[in-house]
Amino acid sequence: MKRKAEATWSGDLKSGKGTLKVGSGAFEGPFSFLSRFDEAGTKDTNPEELIGAALAGCFTMALSNKLAMDGTPVTTVRTTATVSLERGEGGVSITRIDLITRGQVPGLAEAEFQRQAEDTKVNCIVSRALAAVPMSVDAKLD
Repeated sequence: MKRKAEATWSGDLKSGKGTLKVGSGAFEGPFSFLSRFDEAGTKDTNPEELIGAALAGCFTMALSNKLAMDGTPVTTVRTTATVSLERGEGGVSITRIDLITRGQVPGLAEAEFQRQAEDTKVNCIVSRALAAVPMSVDAKLD
């Protein structure tokens, strides 16, 4: 399997504009210097936000599957990924990703949900690709 995405940029770094597009056509959106590096931001997206979406999607799907395979199918799992972008000695970097996941899983103890979430944080496909970035997970049952 191969997945594709595309980016186009026009202009200089600070005043230019770009477009990010996924190969399936399910998403296409603008990005800019401000959408990446200004907290006030814009309605544009940015690569880090898309990394967060990819991780949240992969993590949520993998956790749901893991729980179902262990005999406790989920009603709902939802995850928010916060990607931190900071300037350091080597330039601007993604310095950490924090996951907050909440689930409705009938018959599952909170401690087991947290254990499964920690395991998924390390082992889902996108987490493994982002292994160089420190990651945390806050997992609770609703």
